[in-house]
Amino acid sequence: MNNTNSSNDWLFEIKPKSNFFSLNLKEIWQYRDLLFLFVKRDIITVYKQTVLGPLWYLIQPLFTSVIFTIIFNSVAGIKTNGIPSFLFNLAGITVWNYFAACLTGTADTFKTNANIFGKVYFPRIITPLSVVISNLVKFGIQFLIFIAFYIFYYFNGYNLILNPSILFFPLLIAVMGLLGLGLGMIISSMVTKYRDFSYLITFGIQLLMYLSAVMYPMELIKSKLPSYGWIVEYNPLAYIIETSRYMLLNFGQISVPGLMYTFILTIAVFFIGLLIFNSAEKSFIDTV
Repeated sequence: MNNTNSSNDWLFEIKPKSNFFSLNLKEIWQYRDLLFLFVKRDIITVYKQTVLGPLWYLIQPLFTSVIFTIIFNSVAGIKTNGIPSFLFNLAGITVWNYFAACLTGTADTFKTNANIFGKVYFPRIITPLSVVISNLVKFGIQFLIFIAFYIFYYFNGYNLILNPSILFFPLLIAVMGLLGLGLGMIISSMVTKYRDFSYLITFGIQLLMYLSAVMYPMELIKSKLPSYGWIVEYNPLAYIIETSRYMLLNFGQISVPGLMYTFILTIAVFFIGLLIFNSAEKSFIDTV
């Protein structure tokens, strides 16, 4: 009797990736329960031992919006064309926070999960994916706060109009998450060899926020600082923030070439990140 098992007798077959661009959606689906557990872990454990718990999801954007309203609208005099300044800032910060959370959460993937990666096999891409998905919950809570203030200002006489293009708002958020995932995978792979990147990411994310038109319209920077306006124009995040305000507040305009540039760049960054991530996972345990 032949006891030799063929490969078809096994439920799962673990083998090296033949293609560095491999996402292997079938394998991710097989480990969907683990993905759900990671998402649940990310949501529950972040504020588990804090006094206010999930209320921090609400406090951060509200306080930031108040500070931006005082500094940039009251002091610096940035006009919002009849839109409440607080609501203008809250819209930008809510969308921006999702990208920032995805980037910072995935940037330490290999370092924070080294113990798990060294003991058991599962598709490593699941860990950064869980961060992007769990941050959707945080974004949803913050977006509900935006809706609450939108209704408040609407019934207090402000002329707020939702643009019909808001139907594509989920697609815009998906692009934001995909961009954060791609950049996060690139940085997490580099952190395995160069720890400096983990220290620079906090500073870099703050600097990037000021270059992403979060607290000002893109047209303002073009008119006030034309010599430096190109920096914002080449930033795909600026087009996402600007388009989200157009959809939510009917403020500004949509740049179709800018959105096409953003979409193409996002896809490119994601696949470059996937390439580097798949390459780094083979040897990261020796350097992390």
